[in-house]
Amino acid sequence: MASSPDNEIALKFRFFQVYKDARVELFRPPCKQIPPSDDQVTGVQSRDVIISSEPRVSARIFLPKIKNPDRKLPLLLYIHGGGFSMQSAFSPVYHKFCNLVASEADFIVVSVEYGLFPARPIPACYEDSWAVLRWVASHVDGNGHDPWLNDRADFGKVFIGGDSAGGNISHTLAFRVGSIGLRRGVRVVGVVMVHPFFGGTKDDEMWLYMCPTNSGLNDPRMNPGTEDLARLGCERMLIFVAEEDYLTVASKNYYKKLTKSGWKGTVELVENEKEDHCFHLFDLDAEKALEMRHKFVSFLKQDHFNLL
Repeated sequence: MASSPDNEIALKFRFFQVYKDARVELFRPPCKQIPPSDDQVTGVQSRDVIISSEPRVSARIFLPKIKNPDRKLPLLLYIHGGGFSMQSAFSPVYHKFCNLVASEADFIVVSVEYGLFPARPIPACYEDSWAVLRWVASHVDGNGHDPWLNDRADFGKVFIGGDSAGGNISHTLAFRVGSIGLRRGVRVVGVVMVHPFFGGTKDDEMWLYMCPTNSGLNDPRMNPGTEDLARLGCERMLIFVAEEDYLTVASKNYYKKLTKSGWKGTVELVENEKEDHCFHLFDLDAEKALEMRHKFVSFLKQDHFNLL
């Protein structure tokens, strides 16, 4: 008996397959999600906020233990990875990672919960993350919706960071900041990209499928050109790559193009030898994961005024 057309596979990618009836099947189930909490070990408090109800966009805010009530805290907007189709700001691993960064850097961290493929195809991830960044910026005058940001955030010291797909989204946000800008008084100092996804790999066709409105292999969100790189709206950038990660070649190409683009900022490339993609998330307490996070945190805490 011939198989039903509903069960015939038309396309198969790294993270999902597509049947002839256009149904998409993800290879991994939805990740577990945990609620926000007050961490008794680090002293970090967290809570969730809704940015938009339609489409549904939210974020988890991490507030470190207040050591000096008179001091404003720098802010990191963090964007999780997961191949544009998996993971969550509310998953145990990203909750713990952002909790640790908030504590170790003494930063407010806003972790973005963006729409995932296939329920919300690309560019939802970019639009949602941009919406959260603009929402954060709306607190610059102290009259936004969230009291933690109103009272505690230093909007002259804003950073953007993310891993894998989140690294790619971080780049796009930096480009928008440089092209469109944010509210007066909001300054994006730096961007951290951990093992970011860019074009030039076997996953190019997967990204193109997830983004029906793509402009081909040279889509600037996947394969940014030098003109776009020259307009990044930040002062410095840190790029992590892993020696055994298949995305490393694409990330190094991005780094090379950035250094030749005419961008006025400073960029550093750090390669973790004998490690694979996002190794630092598999065991947050492992020696190399700790070393990597220390470098991440040191970049955030670096005195950026010496670059002016």
